Amino acid sequence: MQLRIFRLALVMALLFSFGPALAVSDPEDHPGGKDPKLFTRMPGYYIYNSTELAFDRYEFTIAKDQKEAVEGYHLYVNYYAKQGTQFPSGLQIVRNYVNAAQAIGGEKLYSYEDGGTEYAIIKVVVPEAEVWVEVAAAGNGMYSVNLIEKQAMKQDVVADAASMASSLGVTGKVAIYGIYFDTDKAEIKAESGPALKEIVKMLQTDAGLKVYVVGHTDNVGAFEHNVRLSKDRAASVVSSLTKQYGIAASRLLAYGDGPTAPVAANDTEGGRAKNRRVELVKQ
Repeated sequence: MQLRIFRLALVMALLFSFGPALAVSDPEDHPGGKDPKLFTRMPGYYIYNSTELAFDRYEFTIAKDQKEAVEGYHLYVNYYAKQGTQFPSGLQIVRNYVNAAQAIGGEKLYSYEDGGTEYAIIKVVVPEAEVWVEVAAAGNGMYSVNLIEKQAMKQDVVADAASMASSLGVTGKVAIYGIYFDTDKAEIKAESGPALKEIVKMLQTDAGLKVYVVGHTDNVGAFEHNVRLSKDRAASVVSSLTKQYGIAASRLLAYGDGPTAPVAANDTEGGRAKNRRVELVKQ
């Protein structure tokens, strides 16, 4: 949020203190700068500044006095006009982006004008991703794009075997965040290795421990489908633990709860991400 305020302050300073942005004859893009995958840039512009974050939050204005925070991959790009480029109006710039998005099935969620700057909020749903875009332009030879590819944060830190065992001893269950599946798939992804190895370590430490491996989903989609998916994912975990790591099948039982045991409200992506999990429950 502070970063966004700083950027807006910088834009306002350039707009009202110095007039049109200074044009450069033959500039190079900012090192590492790149255009968003979905869009080209306006002709005659170069990337003056760019920031890329694997996971971030950005607030998009979706109605008067209403914002929606979206989390995921964040790309911010600030474009400046090259020398000799005729500055298009802010309206022309944002409408170009809206038209390009609509051509691939996207939609304009909201547009407005604030202090001489035109804004458009766009949403595009592509395979495996929901992309939100804010375009801001004032017709002074400079405009910016904020893009969030909506996704849950990748859980890089997983509980160790001792913590898992402690949770099982106190509450009878432990949620495992760090076992990954592609959307609507039951095959375990390779990056799930660290979490699986900690489960194995816990089971090897207590040879008498038996657990239910329970799959959980959010509430997006048909109930029956989610129940089946959650059970298939639990079965994949059991299969990996037995075939890949040598845990006795008699110590594990797969079960699918689907969306029936949430740990958070499903109203936000953060809540849904918490609900998509695998739990171990002591038998």
